[in-house]
Amino acid sequence: MASASSISGFTPLQSLIWPETGICTERDLYFRLHRPAGLSTEHRTISFAAGGVVETNTWFNLFNIGKWRRHCDLQSLFLALSGQGSFEISVFLAYPNRSWERLLNETLTLTADGPTRIDLAHGFDETYDEGVLFFELQALGDGALTGAEWQTVDSPRRTPDLALSVTTFKREDEVNRTIARFEDYIAQSRHRDHMRMVIVDNGQSLTHTDTDRLTIIPNENLGGSGGFARGQLAAADLGASHCLFMDDDASIHMASLDRTYQFLAYATDPATAVAGAMINAQHRWSIWENGAIFDRRCKPLFMGTDLRDPRQVFDMEFATTGTPPNQLYGGWWYFAFPLAQARHMPFPFFVRGDDVSFSLVNDFNIVRLNGVVSFQESFTDKESPQTWYLDLRSHMAHHLSLPAMEVGRFAVLKIAIWFFLRNLPRMHYDTLAAINLAMADTLQGPEYFAENADMAQRRADIKSLTQDENWRPTEGPTPTSARRRLNPDRTALRLLMMLSLNGHLLPFFSRWGDTLVLHSEERGNIRKTFGASKVTYLSANRKSSYTVRHSKRRLFREAGHFALYAITFLLRYKRLTEAYRDGYQTLTAEPFWRRKLGLVSPDSHDKVA
Repeated sequence: MASASSISGFTPLQSLIWPETGICTERDLYFRLHRPAGLSTEHRTISFAAGGVVETNTWFNLFNIGKWRRHCDLQSLFLALSGQGSFEISVFLAYPNRSWERLLNETLTLTADGPTRIDLAHGFDETYDEGVLFFELQALGDGALTGAEWQTVDSPRRTPDLALSVTTFKREDEVNRTIARFEDYIAQSRHRDHMRMVIVDNGQSLTHTDTDRLTIIPNENLGGSGGFARGQLAAADLGASHCLFMDDDASIHMASLDRTYQFLAYATDPATAVAGAMINAQHRWSIWENGAIFDRRCKPLFMGTDLRDPRQVFDMEFATTGTPPNQLYGGWWYFAFPLAQARHMPFPFFVRGDDVSFSLVNDFNIVRLNGVVSFQESFTDKESPQTWYLDLRSHMAHHLSLPAMEVGRFAVLKIAIWFFLRNLPRMHYDTLAAINLAMADTLQGPEYFAENADMAQRRADIKSLTQDENWRPTEGPTPTSARRRLNPDRTALRLLMMLSLNGHLLPFFSRWGDTLVLHSEERGNIRKTFGASKVTYLSANRKSSYTVRHSKRRLFREAGHFALYAITFLLRYKRLTEAYRDGYQTLTAEPFWRRKLGLVSPDSHDKVA
């Protein structure tokens, strides 16, 4: 144990992340306090009286030694603590399915002279395949903890130059807050000379000027695909080694950038990428997605993990330490990757599916780090006919374009059928019409994506066909009443509803079916809609709503269109697959995007098979 002032050559790998107003203030996600101990969020200090305890067995502040050993071949580790007072410290090593180890149990005194450093080298006699470290401090008198770092004397393998690529479209307030937070962060960051932010302004509405660490790029609105493609090109042109795609509201702890940077610096595999998790801002203690896999559809991993529960946190960290699952991808709310390993640029999906395709086609070693997460608005509130259109189009294109995703014509068609049947019982006829548009456009081949990268016409088309599924301000009292006479929990009723397409084959169902009021987060629960002929959906804040009603005419019209597209798809499958595979190479190449974004004078129109 030694003072930091007497030893040099230590590199911080991971510092404490603190609760932060405007991001997340769920204290137990960061620290667990017991007895006389209190947290000051503003001053980032934990104060103690005698007997007060703090534990860091939390998702934001544990140290996943298994990942650092596996991906970075870490050989030395120290824990440096800052503060004042006398403490008993314990350092624990938690394993799956076996007793934990107490690597250290000592007393120490923290002083204002500098941090006290603890050498954990003796713990490296153990095997850390899936282990996590955390410490516990118990105060022996009055005291305070102001900081903690996990450090190493190992040399980094590279010095990344990281470009943060942010795409925005007329969200000036959000992106201005992001710029301000980044500027505050970079001014005091040890990585200030190796990190910069690139804002791709698809709305061309920002008034910010460039600085040494900030570049604003006005850009044609080609969606997230075009924005991030422009950011990727800018990062390469600026000489960056790595690029981080992230959302314009940057609802992350800026310390996530430090963790990402250091992991990329020490990674043994130059293809290492870091995928941030996502948490629904409505429930900031619960994981929405910590990585996802694409297997005929997008499947979020670890959804619902309660970050307030150490056991659930440890289980998630153990599971994400080993060999990643096939078809793993990272969302572009936070995805850092090495530019040299990106053999393909984004496919011009506009939005939805571009991040999936990018991860699947490029041979990245994707790692998920604890505490690296973006807090997002509810995805269920964002659901609309346009998002269903975009999702189906991209799902089908993935399987048509990528040989590794080959599943056969009937399996691909089954995806479209699943999309259709998910919306049929919910009476989302606007969405059914949008799904038919997605089928029609997919049948046109990859040239449709090239020629309609801005999706201007389709956005207008979908807007005009959306009759019922628009969120509107709720007028008068919030609807709460419902008429429920048919119990969807009864097996016989569920069977009848499935056989009758939720009443669409029953006479006069619109007159005697149930009337329901459901919350937006229940939109995916089809069972709740069984027996209903009218449903009102409320947004998460209950200030907006929309109502859908039973209509046999609208269903059978859309079902007829879908059947024709399905037959056409089966007949054209081989030709479509050949066209998409050839076209994918062209549409994800740098020359295509430089021409599309007006960065070079086009010699000719882009040709795809």
